[in-house]
Amino acid sequence: MDSHGQDEQRVVWAVVGTDIGPLMLAATHDGLVNVVFHASDAVRDRALERLAARLGGRPVEDPDSPLLAEAIGQVRAYFAGERHDFDLPLDWSLISGFNRQVLRELASGVPYGTVVGYGDLAGRVGQPGGAQAVGAAMGANPLPVVVPCHRVVESGGGIGGFGGGLETKRKLLALEGVLPEPLF
Repeated sequence: MDSHGQDEQRVVWAVVGTDIGPLMLAATHDGLVNVVFHASDAVRDRALERLAARLGGRPVEDPDSPLLAEAIGQVRAYFAGERHDFDLPLDWSLISGFNRQVLRELASGVPYGTVVGYGDLAGRVGQPGGAQAVGAAMGANPLPVVVPCHRVVESGGGIGGFGGGLETKRKLLALEGVLPEPLF
């Protein structure tokens, strides 16, 4: 407990194997707070350090935690092609302001199997001409896959950038039927 008698923010995490490599999922009592691509030991350790610095307390590995159970199940179902929408409580505490506004619009307004342009998404949040700012928001997304930044593409038809790597973005879009599966 802290000096005000409140429980310290508890963060639990687990690594889930997926078709795009291991994902680290972290949750608080408020919901899923972080999804990390390519969760090798080194990547995971850096992510855990960032979470500790931002949220306080030491994140605890607990794949059996009730805080993670639904998120793990829904992520597995998504990659198995059995789930098209995530219905999870989300802890937005790692993101604020314009970035949070953009990511909330993305999560609620760009369904599975569709894409949106950076500029179009900027217009949806009342910032026409804010395509670059939307790109920055996508890069700051603490909840990729669940908040589907892979569905944001360039207006000219290009795939755009992606924090998880372009091959990961291609695989996610192929899973959703937006792109054909790679031939090799």
